[in-house]
Amino acid sequence: MKQSTLDILRCPLDKAELDLDVEEQDGEEILDGTLTCTDCGETYEIADGIANLLPPDMREEAPS
Repeated sequence: MKQSTLDILRCPLDKAELDLDVEEQDGEEILDGTLTCTDCGETYEIADGIANLLPPDMREEAPS
């Protein structure tokens, strides 16, 4: 995900802005990290350069 994309992304639940926490970055490309809603506090994972912005009830549960 390009860091400049953050300017247009919003929380899918309440349309609030998202704060970025970068774990791994390559230039402008964010490879791993999280996006956190500034209003409701919901977090969205960025993995392999792709932000998962599905609402919590639509995400697949990780196998145990």
